[in-house]
Amino acid sequence: MKDCLKVLLVASEAAPFIKSGGLGDVAGSLPKALRAQGVDIRVVIPRYSDIKNETMYGVEYLGEFPVHLSWREQYAKILVKPGEVPVYFIENNFYFGRSGLYGYGDDNERFAFFGKAVLDMLAMLDFYPDVIHCNDWQTGPVCMYLKEMYQKMVYYSHMKALFTVHNLQYQGNFDRGTMELLAVPRDCYGDGTVEFYGNVSYMKMGLMYADRITTVSQTYAKEIQTWEYGYGMDGILKSRSDVLSGIINGVDYMANNPETDPRIPYHYGAEQLEGKRKNKQALQEKLGLAQRDVPIIGMITRLADQKGLDLLTTVFHEMMQRDVQFVLLGTGERRFEEMFRYMQEQYGDRISTNIFFDENLAQLIYAGADLFLMPSRFEPCGLGQMFSLRYGTVPIVRKTGGLADTIVRYDPSTKTGNGFLFETYDGNGLLWALDEALRVYYSGAKEWEQVVKNAMESNYSWENSALSYIKLYECLRDEA
Repeated sequence: MKDCLKVLLVASEAAPFIKSGGLGDVAGSLPKALRAQGVDIRVVIPRYSDIKNETMYGVEYLGEFPVHLSWREQYAKILVKPGEVPVYFIENNFYFGRSGLYGYGDDNERFAFFGKAVLDMLAMLDFYPDVIHCNDWQTGPVCMYLKEMYQKMVYYSHMKALFTVHNLQYQGNFDRGTMELLAVPRDCYGDGTVEFYGNVSYMKMGLMYADRITTVSQTYAKEIQTWEYGYGMDGILKSRSDVLSGIINGVDYMANNPETDPRIPYHYGAEQLEGKRKNKQALQEKLGLAQRDVPIIGMITRLADQKGLDLLTTVFHEMMQRDVQFVLLGTGERRFEEMFRYMQEQYGDRISTNIFFDENLAQLIYAGADLFLMPSRFEPCGLGQMFSLRYGTVPIVRKTGGLADTIVRYDPSTKTGNGFLFETYDGNGLLWALDEALRVYYSGAKEWEQVVKNAMESNYSWENSALSYIKLYECLRDEA
């Protein structure tokens, strides 16, 4: 039917097939919410060798074709997994038959191949979307190829490109020789469209060639237009501010429901929290923490400066002078991994350091901890605080990006608010917010249950965000 929007979401990762962070979660869950609203949305990602075979059950082979990059010819095999949201895979062992997703010396070539293959695939499928929704630097070439080459063809001429920035810090900047590989007019470099401080930037490609730009929270959309958060792209984003907007991410409320989640031992709801108390005991028992009624602070995070780990390091001993327990789950920079291992040695059964990732343990932390700490230097959106809200684990966050858009300071006088915030990026601010939370925790069970209930009744499902995306897709489709 005429009003049925057709959208292709292009990403370098998508759950449940493969993910390294929030982008994978978004690419896995947003399309389901859009499909529920009647959008004909499909997803395409590379077929990495690390994708587990069990997630590929039922995948069908559709065909293959050559893709040319400068002098090199490589074949793209197209696979599809039918289902509620069809997911296409572009397979090429030369580029994607390796361990890991990113970080190779030829990432410029790998994702140029992917971008071109995505657009060639549409003709093979006879699927011509109204909007191609690209995500992060790995898909910047899709926006460029669409405008520089493919829109000259009649079936591609109506297509619009939406480019979503999930994290501006990661830009896909490569040496100038990449222009020869891309085989597009050199004017694109000379006129500054893709040139970025002497390099070719795939992030800038997306920002310059897309018809509209979004990022993953309204506050982050404002922040990235400043020097502090712009990573050199702030001037570019200011120049395109008329097509830039922020749409907050969401989480899958069906898969993450404390009343039914099979990954946690005890179920509970906002009106009946006994199961949460039992999950806390189960968490303490599983991780060897002292079995007593003391606030548990949880962190599930990538161990990096962006996440506020440098800040936490400066005040960690002061934090542990409070009567609290601390649980960490995550991997990242070695210095932080070693620091938390050292802290566990210092504090024994008051700390549990888990330098790995385990989905079931993550859910138990969300369900069993009392507080969830996110002291981020910057946070485009953040999903951890949304998961913690869903499970009634009260967030302590720095007021930045999506954290500022989702967490409201709890006010005991009005019984409103769903968490605790600090603004200035310093250790004293973090400790001040923690002490605010502890005051409420120790003021009595009734008061604490109120803030837990407020957290659980916050709604950051994908439904509202999906409607915002649909409105944007429709605007793009209807533009002349």
